[in-house]
Amino acid sequence: MQTASTIARLTLLAVGVAGALAAADANAAAFQLKENSAKGLGRAFAGSTSTEGDASVIATNPASMRLLDGTLVQGDVSAISFGAKFRGQGQYGNGAPISGGNGGDAGMIAPVPAAYFHLPFGEKENMHFGASLTVPFGFKTEYDRDWVGRYNGVKTELQAIDLGVAFSYDVNPYLSFGASVFAERLNVDLTSAVDTGTAINASAQQKAAAAVLAAGGTPAQALAASRQAAAALAQQGFAPGTADGFLRIKGDEVSVGYTLGMTVTPVEGTNIAFSYRSKVEHKITDGKADFTIPQNAAAFLAAAAPGTFIDSNGRATITLPASATVGFTHRVNDQWQIMAEVTRTAWSKFDQVTVDYDSNQPDSVLPFHYRDTTFASIGTDFRVNDKLTLRGGLAYDQTPTTDAHRDVRVPDTTRKWLSLGLTYAASDKMEYSVGYTHLFTKDPNITSTSVTGNTVTGKYKVSGDVLAASMQYKF
Repeated sequence: MQTASTIARLTLLAVGVAGALAAADANAAAFQLKENSAKGLGRAFAGSTSTEGDASVIATNPASMRLLDGTLVQGDVSAISFGAKFRGQGQYGNGAPISGGNGGDAGMIAPVPAAYFHLPFGEKENMHFGASLTVPFGFKTEYDRDWVGRYNGVKTELQAIDLGVAFSYDVNPYLSFGASVFAERLNVDLTSAVDTGTAINASAQQKAAAAVLAAGGTPAQALAASRQAAAALAQQGFAPGTADGFLRIKGDEVSVGYTLGMTVTPVEGTNIAFSYRSKVEHKITDGKADFTIPQNAAAFLAAAAPGTFIDSNGRATITLPASATVGFTHRVNDQWQIMAEVTRTAWSKFDQVTVDYDSNQPDSVLPFHYRDTTFASIGTDFRVNDKLTLRGGLAYDQTPTTDAHRDVRVPDTTRKWLSLGLTYAASDKMEYSVGYTHLFTKDPNITSTSVTGNTVTGKYKVSGDVLAASMQYKF
């Protein structure tokens, strides 16, 4: 049925999954999070895989566990403050303006926790066991429910939580290899408005025009029939913006990934680390789609396109990208260390997602056109005395999106980092660290069109700050 096929393009799962995957985190490329360590944050994560004394290597490069001092536990929490204020306008597919405001500040302040445990063992303590709890991907934005871009997205919440175990082996004091395996739980929760007035009206226009052409009519006659159908449906209450519904999608899934690492110390005081984090494929088989549709629209759809815009289960495969990192740390003298790090993330593999529905909607192919990204940073530590160490760093963090594909759910843009931090050793066993990063961004432009042809155009004022604290205790 042509009507059902047209309306099927507006399904909740298509809109919801597309919105979630277009979302981007304020502090790493797309919705990737680097915030797993206060020490690392304080130097813009320069040398985060190659520097001694930071247990976050258990998750990022297990081979560097030989740089940790004995049995220890470490807990970190980062507070991410992200602001996204939109200025612009929206219009329906027929050119009429969309009512509503700019949505308020869509950003948030959210905590990101991390925890680690390290245990050396073996006759020479040249083997290491580690456990970690991290959040490598995540984001949340939420606009006012009646804002001008409501058809493109209202709420976006995505989070991946990793629980991992790691092992490493020191071949000698200069070479070590490590690996970890982690279980990753992905949670997605999304909402947006649905313009069922446009969906029903546009479908009627297409059907009327197709009937005229099938009967041998001219394009001009088909256009006239289309306009008559549009006017008739508008009189019934089905025109752009006159029969708005609301949708919500929730889904979760657990999959397994791994990290491999190698750390080389060519000369004492200099470490070079190589690490690789695998992609993680999440096959969501029990996603829940909940529609709230006006009564008149629900009755029309039940007759014209049965099985559409109804509560349904759905399936989609979401693959979080692989990344490769090279880290470098060099001790200049007893007080100074310098660090650098480069990470390449394979976002280009994240090109499209296919959604399969349990209801009558046909499969949808959702294009993203992401590009591979580079994160590069430099940093330094200055040891003031036995108790106090100061640090700082700079970073360049490339976005995988482009102006042509930026989405309102998060106005992602390339960022530059300025980071500062310190560590205070309260005793031989206990130390505390804090880190702070300010993000410098350009205000990104956006032109985004929903599946019903409604367009939102404007500019964002984007801001970002991160504050982290940690505690490390050595047994």
